[in-house]
Formats: sequence, C-alpha cells, structure tokens
Amino acid sequence: MSRSDRIAVVGLLGSTAVAGLLFAPVFGLPALLPPVLVVVLACYGCVELGARRPRLASWRPLLVLLTGALGLVESVLFPTTVAGLPTAASLRGLQRGFTDGWLLTLQSTWPARPDPEQLLFVPLAVLLAGLLGIELLLRLRKPVAALLPGLAVAGLAQTYQALTGGAAVLAAACYVAPAALLLRADRPRDGGQARIDVRPAVAAVLAIVAGTVLIGGFDPAGRDPYRLKDAYSAPLRRHRIVNPLQEIAQRLAEPDREVFRYRSDRPADRWSLVVLDGFDGANWSAGARLYRLGAPREGAPGSTVRSADVRLRDLSGPWLPSQPVPLAVGGLAPLVDPSAGTLLLDEPAAADTERRYRLTWSEPEVKAAALGDGSLDTAAAGGLGELGTVPAEIRQLAEDAVQGARPTFQSALRLERFLSEHYQVVHGGKLPTGHGWPQLRNFLTESRRGTSEQFAAAYVVLARLNGIPARLVVGFRGSAETDGDSYVVRNRDVLAWPEVPVAGVGWVPLDPTAAVTTAQAGPASSALDEAVAQVRAQQGSPPPQALPSQPGEKAVERRAPGLGFRQIGMVAVAVLCGLLVGWLLGVPLAKAVRTGRRRRRTGTDGVIGAWAEVRDRLRAHGVPYGIGMTPRDLAGSAAPVAGEPTTQAVIRLGRLLDTAVWSGVPVTDDAVRKAWDEVRTIRRGLAGRPLRDRLRAAVDPRVLVPPGGRAARPARWHR
Repeated sequence: MSRSDRIAVVGLLGSTAVAGLLFAPVFGLPALLPPVLVVVLACYGCVELGARRPRLASWRPLLVLLTGALGLVESVLFPTTVAGLPTAASLRGLQRGFTDGWLLTLQSTWPARPDPEQLLFVPLAVLLAGLLGIELLLRLRKPVAALLPGLAVAGLAQTYQALTGGAAVLAAACYVAPAALLLRADRPRDGGQARIDVRPAVAAVLAIVAGTVLIGGFDPAGRDPYRLKDAYSAPLRRHRIVNPLQEIAQRLAEPDREVFRYRSDRPADRWSLVVLDGFDGANWSAGARLYRLGAPREGAPGSTVRSADVRLRDLSGPWLPSQPVPLAVGGLAPLVDPSAGTLLLDEPAAADTERRYRLTWSEPEVKAAALGDGSLDTAAAGGLGELGTVPAEIRQLAEDAVQGARPTFQSALRLERFLSEHYQVVHGGKLPTGHGWPQLRNFLTESRRGTSEQFAAAYVVLARLNGIPARLVVGFRGSAETDGDSYVVRNRDVLAWPEVPVAGVGWVPLDPTAAVTTAQAGPASSALDEAVAQVRAQQGSPPPQALPSQPGEKAVERRAPGLGFRQIGMVAVAVLCGLLVGWLLGVPLAKAVRTGRRRRRTGTDGVIGAWAEVRDRLRAHGVPYGIGMTPRDLAGSAAPVAGEPTTQAVIRLGRLLDTAVWSGVPVTDDAVRKAWDEVRTIRRGLAGRPLRDRLRAAVDPRVLVPPGGRAARPARWHR
C-alpha cells in the first residue's frame, strides 16, 4: 500500500468519524468520542494488517467487522464481559444496540442517556460506513463513492438533530478537511499524477449545509428544523389510565388523607400531575407526547434549580407529582412530556407500594413587567383546542366576562377575577362533579357553585371562546404543613387550575377559585407566582360586572393575528430561495433528460441527436452559432474556446453527419455509436475549461431552446 493510499484512508476515516460525531447534540460529545475513535482505529489497523499481510487482504471486510465489534464490547459493553472476554450478554448488547438503539433514542428526551442499548447504533453505523468506504476506495478505486457511506451517516445525524448557523458551518468545515485529503490523495494512473478536482465536492457539501441553514433560518412559519424525533414517542404498556380530574370530588370528600410528602429547602407552590388540553364537550384529555427520560439537563440561564425528595403514599394511577420544567429524576424511570413536565410511571405496582424518587427542576426568574407588557402566545400547542358543541348562552357569557377586551394577559386576569367574584367554591357537603358541557352550563348559568374542577374547566372554555389560549392542569397545592423535615400534601390540597401562555415566558398558572385572595394560600414561593401577584395588584378592580340573567346567543369573533412585514419578508426570501434552487437544480436536470432522449435515437436521428448535443454544449460555453452554419463553421468558432482536440472532434462528427443526412446510405448502429464517441471526446475537452465557465454552462437555461425555434437539419457539409 502506497503512501497516497494511507493518506486517502486517513482522510476517509476522518470524514466518517466526523459524520458519527454529528450525533453530539443527541448524546453529547464526551459520550460519543471514545467509541467512535475505537471504531476508526480498528478500521485503520485492519487496513495496515492487510497491507503488511497480503494474504489477509481478501479477509479485510470480515476483520474490520470483528475488530470493530470487539473494540465496542471492550469500550462500551465491558461490564458484560468476563475477564475482558465477550459473553452472550455482550452479543445481545450489540444486537440490541444495532436493531433497537436508533428507536430507543428517538423515544428519549435529549441529551439521551449514553446507555449502551441506545448509544451503540452510532459507532456501529460508523463501523459499517468505514467498512464500505475502505472497500470502495482500496478495492474499486472509487474515492468519491467511498465518501457516500459517511455522508449517509451525516445525513442520518441531521434527521435526528439538524445543525444550523455557525454550528453547521463548523461541522461542514470539519467534514470537508479530511474529505479533501482523501480526494487529493488519488493514485497515479498511466504513469502520470492524476488528481481529482476537489472544488466540486467542497462546493456540494457547502451547498447542502447552506441549504439547511436557509431552510431552518428562513422558514416563513417560524417552525423548528425537521427532526425525525417528532414522529416518535415512547409506547405505553397501559391501556386504561385514570384521569385525575375525575378524582377531585372524591379526594375532597376525604380531606385529611395523606397523598405524598416531600423534603425540600422550601415548599413548592404547586405540584402538577397531568396537563389536559383536549375537550370534546364531554371529556378532557391529555395530548401529551411521552418520552423516556434522558440524561440530566441544566437549567436555563437565569433560572433557579431546585430539588425535592418525594415519597408517595396514596396516589392512584401512573401520574407522579412533578414541576413544569423537570431536569432529572432519580430512583425511578418515568416517562416525561417535555412540553408540560408531566411524569408517568408506566409500570404496574401494588396499591400499597410506596414509591420514592428525587426530582430536580428549574424555576424561571420572571419579572412582573414581562407579564404585564407581554402578549399571549397564540401559537402555543394545545392552547386553542376544540370545544365541542358550545351552548348558545355560554358565548354571550364569555364575551361579557372580559367586556369585549382583546386577548392579552390583562384580559386573562380579568376573566380570572370574573370567576372568583361571581362564583362560589364549595367546601364540604355534597360536592358537584363533572366537567362536560352539561355540568359547565349548570355551573356557569344556574348553580354558580363548584370545586376547582368546574372553575378550571369553565375558565379554559371561556378563555378559548375569547381567543385566549388556555389549558387545564390537575395537581396539588404545595402544602405548608410539616411533619419533621417533610412537607405533607393531603387530599384537601388537590387542585385544578388553568394556565395561559405568555410570549417569552411560557405557561403561566392562574387560580380562579379565589384561593389566591384568601389567607389559606400563603405567600408565593416562586418568582413566577410573585410576578403574577404583582400584575394582579397593579390591575386593580375592574368596573362591576353583572351576570346576564338571560344570556343571548351572540358569538365572540376570534381575532386572528395578521401577517406582519417580517413574515412577508421571510416569505419573499423563501420564495426567492426556492426559485434559486429550482434554477440551479432544474436546468441541469432538464439538460440531462434531453441528452438521454437524444442518446436513445437510432439511425439518422441518432447522428443528428449527437450533432445537436454538441451544438448545444458549445453554445452553453459561449461559442456563437447561427442558422445555416456548417460543422466546419462551428468548429472554427469553437477553436478559441475549446482548443484543437475539440475542434477536430467536431470536424469528424461533421463528416459522420454529412454521410448520414445526404448520402442516402442507411445509417447503422455503429455509425451512431461513433457519433456519440465524438460527443464524449468533446465533453472531455470542455471539462478542462475553468470551473467558473463550466458552472455557468451547466446552469445556462438559454440552450434548452433550439436556435431558431424548432431544430432543423444542419447545412450540408462543404469540403
């Protein structure tokens, strides 16, 4: 193996390693670097072994596969070995990593835990890409094709988590450097030093990255880049899950029963169980997308990180007390909905089983100005969901509740005050149940008495009728009752509350049960609750509102956000980018299709097709052509542009054309083949022109139209 071969192999394996490391946003670079390096070193070691032992060269693919797999067992699956030797458990680990790792990773939050069953599919993909690339490079001598397996790994990484902006440019540079090393280390052929022009390959990679940045950065809808993860979630083993909203009245009937207790530096304001954003008029449902909990995350800059040790005593169903932004859970392996913070333990347990876990979460630091001046995020998922068939009298009531105000956080607080001042919370006795339209209609227009179940559900439907996005959350108040060093949460603390999304802040909890104005509530324990309390105090009391005695049927018109100048500009940029991409890809594709159709012709039409192909290629390179020009005339015009070998090929093609068109002798397939051989000679001559001229010729759309409209037979050859 020559020195240039070794350099080419190093470049190939380097680019393949970079492709595997593009999964860093998913697993983190420290977790990926060791197994990827082990695989790359194993591949190179087998290449050197085959070079030093030529008899082993034919066994090189098998050696690469076995050596790479053994390296992964020793570096990732070492706990499954016995004295460093692989066992059946090691083989099962490799098999599970290869067949299930990609799916388990898509079903996990990111950064994913670097567990072998999830992580192994990345170095295994690098191993297969390296194996295929080495064989294409050393056995078939196809350096460009050898890059394709690594590019496939890089493309797979981008479907998991696309890089944009500066990260994409840096990744492209890291990939292009070793790829260029491979392409420049081409072997000598026919006694000369043949080199491959790496500029097209570099330009192609940079164009792909630039296209990714444009699509991700100029999306007129403001969406995130596509992720394969969005199409997957963790499956549930349970088929029947209790809705905690249905248990509120039952829990309030036994107020002193302990549900759970927790130890923390201070009491939490709330503990959420489930977020409900779907309503069909009868039942509320959770649109949660649950994932396996990945590696512990860090809190957002400026936020406060808190933790608590939770011990469950009496909590039916799989829901675990949680917080809106959980960062880590220790002691249990629940599923999590990242958008709501919901935790679900999808495993059976006896009714008297006590569960313990440690929850770490993040609390944002929010100022009152951010809420008072902030607008509602109408694009928040689940905020403006369906409402089923709305009773006519409820529509007028919804409009009267906010006095026709437009959807803002101020109008959301006005609706909260409306319910707290005109409706009564029931304590003890026969408690109302239900949260569908029959029960809500009775609560809003007749009894005007209910628990937090009716208050929260009524708030969400009235808010949505006014264009205010809202969702319903069920959980518990953070009790201030203590027992030793633990805070105790009982059934009396059960609570349902609404949340509204504020742009730049997130979902903000409200409480229309009037508990926020009673002495029971106690001081707010988070910056967000303090900010909400300040905005309430600044808002003051609105003018008195009387409930309509006979609500009418006037509907509230939802206000749709308009299309601003920024969105229009983004749409224009997207359209221009689309036209540019269509031009750069469409013109070469149309030329290729036309060439294929000409190449399939036979007889005289086959020779004329070869002539037309040469004529159009020379026109694309700036050679002037007019109706009535003979092949000799065209050859003379092409001489300053294409050089002597090309002009001679044009002259030879002209002779073949003269014979085919004017001799009257039947044209054989051999004559057509010779004509297209001259076309290939002319193409090779034009390939030696500067890159800029070749690119301009490739995307020139004018040559798609024959000169003078329909193509005519060329003028007769004159000697």
